Amino acid sequence: MAVDFKSKRAVVSKAPYELYMAFVDMRNFLQFLPEDKKADVTADFDSLHATVQGFNIGVKVTNRVPYSRIEFADDGAPFQFKLTMHFDAASDPYKTDFQIVLEAELNFMMKALLGGKIKDALDKVVDALVALSEGRMPEGIDPSMYPKGFDPSNLA
Repeated sequence: MAVDFKSKRAVVSKAPYELYMAFVDMRNFLQFLPEDKKADVTADFDSLHATVQGFNIGVKVTNRVPYSRIEFADDGAPFQFKLTMHFDAASDPYKTDFQIVLEAELNFMMKALLGGKIKDALDKVVDALVALSEGRMPEGIDPSMYPKGFDPSNLA
C-alpha cells in the first residue's frame, strides 16, 4: 500500500541553489554524521549505503532538477520508497521554501506502527535544516560528537 508523508514547509536561510548543491552529491551527507558513525556509511555521487542496527539500507538519486528538486529512491532498503526534496524560491531571493515528501510502500501494520514517527522524523529534518541555515545547532544534537571547530553554519 503506497502511503504519502509530507513534512512541514519551512523557510531555510539559504538561496535555492545553495541548498540544492548541499544535497545534490550524496558524499555531502557524510559531513552530517558524527565521527563514530562514518565507518558504517559509504557514498558516491549518486548513492549512499549504511548499516543500521544490522540492516543494510541504501538510497540513490533518481532525478535532479537543478535548484528545484531532487528525487531519491530505495537501493536495498527494507521497503520501497521515493523521497523528494523541494527547493522552492521564497519571497526573499536568499531563502528557500523547503519541504520533503516521502512515498513509501508500507503494509497496514507498518503504517500504523511507523506512520507518525516518519512524519515526525521528516519535520525534525526540516527543523534541523532551518537551524543549521541560521548558524544554530539543531535541537537534540550533541556538539561534542563532532570534530573540534565544527561550525553548523557550514552544513546548510
